[in-house]
Amino acid sequence: MRRPLVPLAIALAALGLLAARRGSVERRSLTSAPPLRSLALRVLVYHDMEGLAGQDDPTTYRFNHPESYPKGQDMLVADLNAVIGGLFDGGATQVDVVDAHGSGNPNPDVITAKLDSRAKQVFRDRPFRQYVDLVEPNAYDAIVAVGMHAKTGSRGFASHTYTIGMEAILNGQTVTESEIVGYSWGRVGVPMVMVTGDDRLANDLKTMPWIEFVITKRATAADKVELRPVAQVHAEMRAAAKRAMENRSRAKVITLTTPIQAALRAVPPASLRLLSGVPGINYHDNTVEFTAKDFAAAYDGLTALIGVATQSYSQLYGEMIRARPDGSALTLEYSDRLFQRWMDVESGRWTPPPPPAPVAGRRYHGAN
Repeated sequence: MRRPLVPLAIALAALGLLAARRGSVERRSLTSAPPLRSLALRVLVYHDMEGLAGQDDPTTYRFNHPESYPKGQDMLVADLNAVIGGLFDGGATQVDVVDAHGSGNPNPDVITAKLDSRAKQVFRDRPFRQYVDLVEPNAYDAIVAVGMHAKTGSRGFASHTYTIGMEAILNGQTVTESEIVGYSWGRVGVPMVMVTGDDRLANDLKTMPWIEFVITKRATAADKVELRPVAQVHAEMRAAAKRAMENRSRAKVITLTTPIQAALRAVPPASLRLLSGVPGINYHDNTVEFTAKDFAAAYDGLTALIGVATQSYSQLYGEMIRARPDGSALTLEYSDRLFQRWMDVESGRWTPPPPPAPVAGRRYHGAN
C-alpha cells in the first residue's frame, strides 16, 4: 500500500494529455518461463501486509498504531519464513525480500533479526519504486508475493489497489497489485510463481492459474475475516513454495499488449472529478483513461493519477475540523494563512523549500 501525493501538473505531464482509444484489444500474452541459465535459482519475494495468516485487525498493518502494529510485524515475518523455508526446500539458491507495503515505518516492516538468515532484504542508498525499478534482465528467475490483498471492489480484507479508493484498469481488465508485479517482471521474462492472501484475492488471481496460491483467511468484510489455523496455513505455505520451485518451468510469463489502454477509476474517499472538463483528458464517471506506449508509461500514468485522486482525502479532514467546537475559528485561520501565503509569494517573501536531500547512510527498502 502506498499513498503518493503528486501535483496535478506532474500528473498531466505523465499522462501526456493522451485520450484513450476505445475498442477491443488483445489484453495480454502468455509465454513459457525461460529455462534457467545456470544452476542458480534466484527468487525475489515481495511482501505486503494485509493478507497475513492469523490477521483480523486492520490496525496491525498500520505503523501509526503502536499497540498492534508489532503484532502485524510478527505475523509478517512468520509468513515470510514459512515461504522462504519452502523456497529453499525446492531448490532456491538465493532469496531476496523487498518491502511492498509502505506502512509509514521509516524502517522495513520486516524485522531483520527475525527473518530467516538465508534470505536477504533489498536495500538501496536512494529511494526506489519496488514494482518497477528492480526489474532488470537476469536478476531473478522467479517472483513470489506474500501477504497480498484483493483488488478494489473485490470485498476482500483491506481490498484495494496501490492505495485506498483506486481501481486500476489495464487493457480493459481491473488488476490486482499482484498482477501489476507479474506484468512488470514479464517485461524481462520472469514468471510469478506463488502468491499468498485471502480467498477474495485467490478469486481475483484466477487470471494466473499456474501460480501456487495459499489462502490465509476468508474475508467477510473489508475489516473482518474468518481465520484459518495459522500452523496449518504455514505448513501449506512451505509446501506450496517448494512446489513453486520444482514446477517453475510450468509457470507463465505475462505481458501486456501495447499500446496499453489504461484507466484509473477513483472511489470514495478518492476522486478524479477535478479533472472533469480539462481539455485532452478523457474523463467520465470518476474515471480517467489514457493510452500508454508500454508498461512503464502506464504505471507512471496511473501513479500520477493516484496522486491527483488522493487530494480528495482532505475533504474528510475538513469535515472533522468543521465538526469541532472551534471549527469555525480553525477554518478562518486556515483561510487567512492561505491568503497570506499567496501574498508572500506575490511579494517575493516566500519560495518553496528545496526537497530534502537524501540522508547520508540511510538505506531505502522499497515502499518506504
